[in-house]
Amino acid sequence: MDPVRNPYAPGAGQRPPELAGRGRELDVFDVVLERIARGRPERSLMLTGLRGVGKTVLLNALRSEAINHLWGSGKIEARPDQSLRRPIAAALHMAVRELAPRHRAPDRIDTFLGVLKAFAQRSAPAGRAGAAPKLRDRWQPGIDVPAATGRADSGDIEIDLVELLSDAAAVAADVGTGIAVFIDEMQDVGAEDVSALCAACHELSQLGAPLIVVGAGLPHLPAVLSAAKSYSERLFRYQRIDRLDRLAADRALCAPAEREEVEYEPKALDLLYEKSGGYPYFVQAYGKATWDHAPRSPITDADVRVAAPEAEAELAVGFFGSRFERATPAEREYMRAMATLSLIEGDVGGRDDMDAAVPTAEIARALGRKPASLSPARDALIKKGLIYSGERGTVAFTVPHFGRYLRTQPA
Repeated sequence: MDPVRNPYAPGAGQRPPELAGRGRELDVFDVVLERIARGRPERSLMLTGLRGVGKTVLLNALRSEAINHLWGSGKIEARPDQSLRRPIAAALHMAVRELAPRHRAPDRIDTFLGVLKAFAQRSAPAGRAGAAPKLRDRWQPGIDVPAATGRADSGDIEIDLVELLSDAAAVAADVGTGIAVFIDEMQDVGAEDVSALCAACHELSQLGAPLIVVGAGLPHLPAVLSAAKSYSERLFRYQRIDRLDRLAADRALCAPAEREEVEYEPKALDLLYEKSGGYPYFVQAYGKATWDHAPRSPITDADVRVAAPEAEAELAVGFFGSRFERATPAEREYMRAMATLSLIEGDVGGRDDMDAAVPTAEIARALGRKPASLSPARDALIKKGLIYSGERGTVAFTVPHFGRYLRTQPA
């Protein structure tokens, strides 16, 4: 098969040639946009799921839908230990710039930009006026208007964010549209900023303002939001993004191949689904390797078997290995114990190992340690995004098939 014509695209956040199995999520978002456009109340949206299920791809697709509806939009990627002020200011600046040409009163845009500038520059908390912001928190937005005073500049992120988002929504309402702010890796937003974001979304929903936040994060994102504000469970619409079912996985492989006049034999699709588990990133990885190894169409199960080791080797380095290397020896020991126990838990519950949560007490017992002594390793792994705690007293891998990978690595 001609590798130049290979249609598959395994990559972080890279849109696949066929966005299969996400029609429901796109339809739900279209309804949200239309309801808000008609002045109907609607909630902001949170996408949750493991790594490799296509959350970032879907987030980008939803942003495209917002743009198609003539909404202003901006996107940020949250980072641990980084204030939300600078990135969200940049996202709103982008969104309002998209709306500005349609606004009849340039002075209103300038007024908002003055508030935006004040918000972005007010990095020192109240009581620390004059404290110099860190270099990474300095923002040079190219806004010529002077910073406003008395609006979104108190230094209290909750007060300031409510005022800023309310003003941004008012600009969107002036032109009869809305603004959508997209936040990837939302579980990494700091606790104070998460609380402020929840408060702002709460205020906007009460006002019926045309601004929504669309977040994407790991499975424990709902718990992060709930810890910040108890009402967050009712504040957002949560959508769990999971692996593709068999029909969607087959479509992800077959639709782009058909456009290249290539077909798969049924047994080849059976084996590809078994290998990939239906996870979109793996579907693309195995599809790409199989295409490159197959001599002709139709692609057979024998072609898949020949190509599978190459796909697995690439995943071992780029998808699993890079994450494993980030862990300290103590953290790796913790994950290895998790990998062994997750297989046992999966067998008992009739699930695959990537879905099996492991009790932290069992990990401590397997390592011959007291649970409290393992807390630093567990907390560090959660902060690095390698594991998550969906329920109290349990942990699971954020990366599908990670337990299987760890069981193949030498101690």
